[in-house]
Amino acid sequence: MSRTSAVPQLSIPFDPALIESQVRAALDEDVGSGDLTASLLPADQEARAELVTRESAVLCGTAWFETVFRLLDPAVQIHWEASDGQGIEPGQRLCVIEGRSHVLLTAERTAMNYLQTLSGTATLARRYADAVAGLPVRVLDTRKTLPGLRLQQKYAVRCGGCHNHRLGLFDAILIKENHILAAGSIPAALEAARTLHPGVPVEIEVESLEELEIALDAGASIVLLDNFALDDLRRAVAVTSGRAQLEASGGISLDTIRAIAETGVDRISVGALTKDVRAVDLSMRFS
Repeated sequence: MSRTSAVPQLSIPFDPALIESQVRAALDEDVGSGDLTASLLPADQEARAELVTRESAVLCGTAWFETVFRLLDPAVQIHWEASDGQGIEPGQRLCVIEGRSHVLLTAERTAMNYLQTLSGTATLARRYADAVAGLPVRVLDTRKTLPGLRLQQKYAVRCGGCHNHRLGLFDAILIKENHILAAGSIPAALEAARTLHPGVPVEIEVESLEELEIALDAGASIVLLDNFALDDLRRAVAVTSGRAQLEASGGISLDTIRAIAETGVDRISVGALTKDVRAVDLSMRFS
């Protein structure tokens, strides 16, 4: 069978209506009934601000950044000098923002939260993508995302050069250990998935070479190899011989991912892409 079975992917560019709904929720959280501090400023005072990065990173989240300002005041002008997916360097100016002072100050924190967090995700994803450069493997994210930022982080993963696993519980089936125990066996779980949800991608987790053989005999098309040692990953690739896609998972880091990719697996899922995120250091200053 093909070794390139479909992996659910977010559309790029991201849906503007969805971005707007997400930003409205973020503004409700931060601004609430009004920005008391910004209300101290003259309503018609104009300002100009520059956004600068203090470190090397991959930029991501410009649409969310822009939407924060637009929802507070459509008259705000943002002139970008960098774009999503682009590498940026310390001291680089990313954009110039022009508008009323109180609007710029009210928008600043929410807009920066989006841009710093999503750039952090994209930056880490780029490091993982670079670590396996030249090898025929896909690095995938997981559902270990920050609550409320699932789709935004998965978009950032794409901007960083990695790929999306299932977006949620609704678009693909991943049968794990407890599902197998509840179903009674690997073949029973696979049969139920195919019967109840025909046409939906189905992946099953195994914890040994013996379980891999059972899954392959039952017709599995994607198998997740949970915490396999390198030698066992190589054996799994040899045993499978292209009959299914193989995905390595479990405790994978930048230090180990290259060796894992070299075993010949098709996919590697990395929870750290979206779970262990450090915000990129950005600065917005009036000029």
